[in-house]
Amino acid sequence: MDVVWAGGEMTVRTVCARLGQFVAYTTVMTTLDRLFRKGLLNRRRTGRAFAYEPIVTEDELDRAFASGAVSAFLRQDGQDPLPLLSSLVEVVSDLDPELLNVLERLVREKRKQREKSPPT
Repeated sequence: MDVVWAGGEMTVRTVCARLGQFVAYTTVMTTLDRLFRKGLLNRRRTGRAFAYEPIVTEDELDRAFASGAVSAFLRQDGQDPLPLLSSLVEVVSDLDPELLNVLERLVREKRKQREKSPPT
């Protein structure tokens, strides 16, 4: 993804050239096809090859991964999420006290958004 994000629309051959001789053409082709099937890349036919371009930004992909990890983290079957949340706050505080302020600001902003939005 880093290569395609940096280069925009690229063919398998172009990606291989950017990666150097460390990766086989078929490996790159298979990887790009899988990323296309997962909805991360667009592709269009250019002659006998495909040109691929990113659909999502790096930030969007990072957010999706983080969201999935947090959802799995909080979805412990029948367990109270409070100990997990308390641990998260503790780790954030130990790691960087300023992050605790950021977390608090984000919670306040989310509450304001929810108050403005009608319930669904």
